[in-house]
Parts: sequence; structure tokens; C-alpha cells
Amino acid sequence: MVERWQLAVLASAVESVALLQLFPKYSVSGSYGLTFAAIFSLHLLGLAIWRVLLYPKLFSPIRHLPQPSGASFFNGHFSKILKEPTGKPMLEWINSIPNNGLMRYTSMLNSERILVTNAKGLGEVLVTKSYDFVKPPGIREGIGKILGVGILLAEGEEHKTQRKHLMPAFAYRHIKDLYPIFWTKSRELVQALSDFVNEEAARAGREKDASPTAVVALGTWMSRATLDIIGVAGMGQDFNAIEDPETELYTTYKKIFQPSKAARLIGLASLFIPIQLLRMLPLKRNDEILAASDVIKSVSRNLIRSKQRKMAEEKGRADVDILSVALESGGFSEEELVNQMMTFLAAGHETTATSMQWALLTLCQHPEMQTRLREEVRANLPSPDDTSTQMSAEVLDRLPYLHAVCNEVLRVYPAVPMTRRVADRDTSILGQFVPKGTDVFLAPGAVNMSIELWGSDALEFKPERWLGLGTNNGGASSNYALLTFLHGPRSCIGQAFAKAEFACLLAAMVGRFELELVDKDAPIEVQTGITARPKGDLSMHTRVLEGW
Repeated sequence: MVERWQLAVLASAVESVALLQLFPKYSVSGSYGLTFAAIFSLHLLGLAIWRVLLYPKLFSPIRHLPQPSGASFFNGHFSKILKEPTGKPMLEWINSIPNNGLMRYTSMLNSERILVTNAKGLGEVLVTKSYDFVKPPGIREGIGKILGVGILLAEGEEHKTQRKHLMPAFAYRHIKDLYPIFWTKSRELVQALSDFVNEEAARAGREKDASPTAVVALGTWMSRATLDIIGVAGMGQDFNAIEDPETELYTTYKKIFQPSKAARLIGLASLFIPIQLLRMLPLKRNDEILAASDVIKSVSRNLIRSKQRKMAEEKGRADVDILSVALESGGFSEEELVNQMMTFLAAGHETTATSMQWALLTLCQHPEMQTRLREEVRANLPSPDDTSTQMSAEVLDRLPYLHAVCNEVLRVYPAVPMTRRVADRDTSILGQFVPKGTDVFLAPGAVNMSIELWGSDALEFKPERWLGLGTNNGGASSNYALLTFLHGPRSCIGQAFAKAEFACLLAAMVGRFELELVDKDAPIEVQTGITARPKGDLSMHTRVLEGW
């Protein structure tokens, strides 16, 4: 597609030549270069006036939609969006501004956004017209370097084909086979953490305490555990990050997932400059991304080739991991599989690690919930020290409060609180014409706590909403009220995997440890990167409890 600025370049070139040939006295010093620069500048000024002022304020077909007050003349609501955690302004707007399913707000230079707020509108964007709305141009050059151009970033027919070939690997009947892996790694996590706490207690001279306690930065432990799980369950490879936090793959992800000032500046600059050009600049952050991409691609490629050799030797699939199932489908080239594995490695471990961090933090804020959950876990699950009992879906399903807590964490703290789409063609939502190129935002962080969809207690953390008969959807008025995994053809293919992994990890952690925030009065801040997680290292007083 030809962009307006490219048309401006072409028009300026033609006009410069014509002016010098026909009316040279009106040129700039008789110079083609200076004349082109002057005409091009006028074109850009005209485009800027049109895009920043005239179109959004006087001509846009969506300008009459309900919108928040307080917009600045040139930069709309950008200041509020920039100052607050991702999705928080949308949560405020969705619960305070009357609307019929669509809202409009503006960002820097009055760029327009549509926010979809009700079930019918979400159904159109996510299901009935899902391929009318695509990921933003240039995203493959952004997070695609780390996530791979796999199912998460594919569009149209390419996405349909990829999803078709991957679905067997994520079918519930296959995920059930992975529960023993989830539990084995959860056991390994709590055993390693118990040893760490005991060592720290001994170092402090408290080794004889009945319940050894130490301050532990649990955020990194969660990331190490989830990376190991996606390694074994996804690819049949144990990365041993729980045992060794200095492994190459873990340290690579740790570096790129750690938000930096440079990363934030590049993100802001990408609003005006094509990401492809930004990636060409001699910046340290670009070098880090490129180096990380090379490491992750190399690991993925080696795992694929190793798995192919093993399957050839054993004449078929012998393992239950996702890579084995994907290879068995025969639907992917090696390069396509590399991209899929990059997607599963990055998105698969970072999102669940984020959910675990929010779960542990929230249970510290509600110690009565932590106690209730621990009692249920200890009454129904084998001790992590018991190696003779295998975990199964049937066993884990006997813990309703565990699943209620997990569902409520996923509702209140979605790992990705905002998702952006761009209209790929002229289309409509709820009868409202939406021109091609319009940004459409889905906000799990807002919709998940919409009072209209969830009732008057929508803003409360309340696991009980998921308990009892007829509460599979938490009592919401629609299935679209929970957007954490989206819905329809573009929904998260790994939803069942993530929820089972999350439940096993949380059960093991709460069953073994009593957790307490180091600073109970410190405000909880959100750190936004690929996911939205608690800021800092999540330091907690971690007490090993006997009897399980």
C-alpha cells in the first residue's frame, strides 16, 4: 500500500521539475533540490494540518462517538495514557462514560482510536469480522524479532493454516497428558526454593527455627519455572533454569523483558517513525534485540532438528510435547517451526510468570484467601516430596477454590491488558462505519472489570464469583466479558495449557510456603513491557511450612 508521505514525495518531485521547466522564476534559487525540499515541506505541512486538526475534528466518521473529556487540542488523551498503567484509563472510561459499545479517544497528534466495550461489538471484532482487523503494520519488525512471526502475528489465510495444524497439539485431550510435566516442574520449583530458604536462614543463624524464613525475590523464580515448563512440555527439552539462573536462554529473556529507558523511547518514536527505520539505528537496544533473536532462533532450530532425528529413529512420535505433535502434522517448514517455537517460548513463559506474580501478590494482600487455598491444596494434593503419585486433570479438578483464585487473577490482572488492531479494509462495528486504517483497541484490563458486564462488584478481587452452580463464567452477563485469552479465531491457542500450568504452580507454591510482602504499605506499581506485571522483584518473606 502506498502511504500518503510516499505520494507527497512523488508529487513534490514532479512539481519541482514542472516548476523549474515552466516557471523557473518561482523556483528556489533555480535549484531542483531546494525547490523539491520547499514543495515537499509544504505537502507535509498540509498533511499534518489535515491529519492532526481537520480530519479528526471535522471530517472523521467516528468523531461523534462518546469520548472522554479533558483532551488536549493537539495530543488528545495522550498525557493521561502515558502517565497511567496500560489499560487503566480505559477501565475508568468504560465504567463512567455512557456508550453503546463503542467509544472514541485520541492519542498523540490526535490519532484516533476506537475502544470496543460491549459483548456484541467484541463478538464482531473477534469472531464474525475477525479478519477485517489485523495486527498493526510493522509489528513483525518490533516484537516479532523476539516472539517470532508465528501464530501470534500471522494474518489471514496464513493464520488459518497455522492454527489448523497446531490445534491438535493444544486440544484438551493432549493437554491432559502434560499435567504430570506441569506438576513435576512445580515440585522441582518448591523443592529448590525450600533449599534456598533453608540456606538463607542458616546463613542468618536461624537454621533451628521451626519454620525457616527468608526474603526471596520471587519474580525471577516464577520466570525460571515457566521457562522450564514450556521447554519440557513444549519442546521436550529441559532448560534447567530453576536449577541454574545463569543459563543462556534465561539470561537472554531476562535482559530483553526488562524494560529500559531506551526501549520506552523506541516505543514512543515508533508512533512517528517506521519501526524498520528505528531498528537500523546504531542503538544498544537494537543490538540487544538482534543478539537475543539470534540466540532464541538458534535454540529453537537445534531443538527442531534434534526432535526430527529422534522421530526418524523411532519411526513416529514418541513424546507428548507440542513440538512433536506439530512435526507429526507435516504442515510446517523448518523456518515456520522456528517461528512457532519462538512464539511459544517467549509468550508461553512470560505470560504465566506474570500471572503467578499477580497471584502471589494478591494472596499476600488477602492472607485469609491464602490460608483457605493452602488448606484446600493440602487436603487434596500429594506433597511435592511424594514422587510416587502422578498429577492428573481429574485430581486437580477437585480443587474448586484453586481454580476460582486462578480465574479471578486472570480476570483482574490480565497479562496483556490492551490489544491493538487496525481495520484492514473499510468495515463496520455495531453499524458504525470504520474506515480502513482505523486503530481499534480491545482492553481486557477494562472489559474484565466492566460494571455493566460483571455487576456492581466488578472492581473487587472476589474468587467466590467462580464458585457454585452456574458460575463457569464468574456470573458475567456474557462470555465476552472475560477477554484475557480473547475469543474466536484469534483467541489464545494455548489457553488450556496456560491455565493448567498456572494452577499446578500456584497450588505447589501456596501449599508449601506462607508468603508475606516485605513492605505491606508500599503502593503496587505496574511495570509494562510485553506483559503488565508488578514492578520490582516481588520480594516476599517466604516461610517453609511443615506438614506437606
